[in-house]
Amino acid sequence: MRRAGRLRELLVSGVVDSFGMALGWTVVVLLATSRGGLAEAALYNAAMLVGVVLSAPITGWLSHRMNGRTLLRSAASFEVVLRFAVLAGLVAGLPSGVVAVAVVLMHVAAWAGFAGMRAEVTAVDASPRSMTRYAVAIAGVEAGGTALAALLPTGPDGYPTGWLLGAVFVVYLGSLLPTVLTARRARISAGRPVLAAGLAAGLAAGLGAPPEPRPRPRPRNAGRRFRHAHRAEPEGWRLPSTRLLLAGGGVMLIAAGPTLLAVPITAELHGGGWVAGAAVAFSFGCLLSTSAVAFIGRLQIPAVLRWSLWGLGMLAGWILAPLFAPMVLVAQFVAGLAQTAFEGDMDARVASEAAPESVTRHLAYSASVRALGGAVAVRALPVLAASAAIGTVSSVAALILGFSSLVLWAGITTAPHIFRRLAH
Repeated sequence: MRRAGRLRELLVSGVVDSFGMALGWTVVVLLATSRGGLAEAALYNAAMLVGVVLSAPITGWLSHRMNGRTLLRSAASFEVVLRFAVLAGLVAGLPSGVVAVAVVLMHVAAWAGFAGMRAEVTAVDASPRSMTRYAVAIAGVEAGGTALAALLPTGPDGYPTGWLLGAVFVVYLGSLLPTVLTARRARISAGRPVLAAGLAAGLAAGLGAPPEPRPRPRPRNAGRRFRHAHRAEPEGWRLPSTRLLLAGGGVMLIAAGPTLLAVPITAELHGGGWVAGAAVAFSFGCLLSTSAVAFIGRLQIPAVLRWSLWGLGMLAGWILAPLFAPMVLVAQFVAGLAQTAFEGDMDARVASEAAPESVTRHLAYSASVRALGGAVAVRALPVLAASAAIGTVSSVAALILGFSSLVLWAGITTAPHIFRRLAH
């Protein structure tokens, strides 16, 4: 009974926080779009992803010095101040660079708190069922928050005014209160790997528990030099495979731009009403990603080729989305399925190549590289094209991914001793 009550408490806190964050962040993006167009919205989305990248090492450092209660309360306290600073700064007309810095810091605090919450869920019940329930609830309520924000009536400056603006501030800031209250019963002690629990739980939510690392055979000619190097560089400090990180970051760089900028692009092309529908469609796609990964996995396609397919899924619908408003729903549904499947597929692959003591570190690098690739994509996309030309950019990106996949596939067929290692 105590375990079920604690899980409900964590679930309710996560749902309330995520709803408020999604609502407030959508208002921020729409306000930025009305103030500075796609370029300013892209700047803030890139700043958000930079915050995600920085949150991994910062959360790992904090988790060794703070227990769960202190970490959650500190992260929530910083985040509430930064949420106010970002939204109020936009309304007041502060320079975009100042707002972008606040966005980076806000998402560092937000993702540190999110890792702490996921760690608390696994401390109560480490089964995939509990974490899946938590992740699905978060995804569903974020779609609701985004849709509600997109449907709010706005004034001439592009944001809600009067009592509606006050209500947005109350929900955006007040949604962190349940997290502060939940922290009083936190179980994670200082020195425990909060980030490890959070990342492992997120992976379990998408694909089930990460696969057991394969035992690494000892090289035949392992002499004194090898043994000395092995002692000097413990397995837990080794970095993930460079080819996997480059491939994953490259897919996000080429394919993720339109999906990550879906809110401002859709608002500019077809209006706020379609933003709400696109958010719901994306969530439905996320729910089907596990089945898609299982189906593609049975085909025994090399990893990098699978990731190219997921990248094509992120782009496919956006080729026609500027021309037909309903295609935005199709684009975001397929993108939600493909992006979630790609992230889970990549994390599972990275975890399978890691030794037990280095899984956390490898998964942190995996998420950070994806976020970095996405940050570059959303910052570069407005430089390359305006919203109306997103279809053209998506077509070119799809051609690049498709051509790369064909070259890799031909290489595997004709020179497997060279290309198969790169693809797997």
